Amino acid sequence: MLLEHEGRRPRIHPTAYVAPTATISGDVTIGQESRILFGAVLTAEGGPVVVGSHCIVMEQAVLRGTKPHPLRVGDHVLIGPHAHLSGCTVEDAAFIATGASIFNGARIGARSTVRINAVVHIRTVLPPDAVVPIGWVAVGEPAQILPPGAHDEIWALQGPLNFSKTVFNLDPAPSGQSNMPERMRRYAKALGRHLRDRILDRHGSADF
Repeated sequence: MLLEHEGRRPRIHPTAYVAPTATISGDVTIGQESRILFGAVLTAEGGPVVVGSHCIVMEQAVLRGTKPHPLRVGDHVLIGPHAHLSGCTVEDAAFIATGASIFNGARIGARSTVRINAVVHIRTVLPPDAVVPIGWVAVGEPAQILPPGAHDEIWALQGPLNFSKTVFNLDPAPSGQSNMPERMRRYAKALGRHLRDRILDRHGSADF
């Protein structure tokens, strides 16, 4: 499914393939010879999504660009099934494995590997040729790569990166309080812009 969102339409190279059940929404660019497989979602939520040439985005992967954090994927990148990428940069020849998660403001260096179910946190920078092992967590700049059980060490690095401010532009709530109601109000308002989307045909023209 191709969607016009906020007046912007996907731009898909004639040699690229987009599966019939993939969803491509808004300001999304897909490069030469790239392949977007069944159930994948590429959505520009206020910021563009750019996929380079000779990339493969596999089944059920989600790629999301945001206004403060566009999503950019270089050339010759493989993004595995069920991977989740939000507002990050992935440089050339990287391998993002099944179920990996990469968050806003992160950068994955060229030829790096983020293995199955690994996490790269907000504003984390992986150098070229880095490897995040299966299920491990990369956090910080420069990235420290830690096992999932190292909660205290992960939080000591992650806390100052300020997820709430980076993703929602909200200061963290004081102890015993929550900013979730305001997060959800803002997020629902932004996502409500999809009410005005237009479904396009395979050639990028409106179906109605």
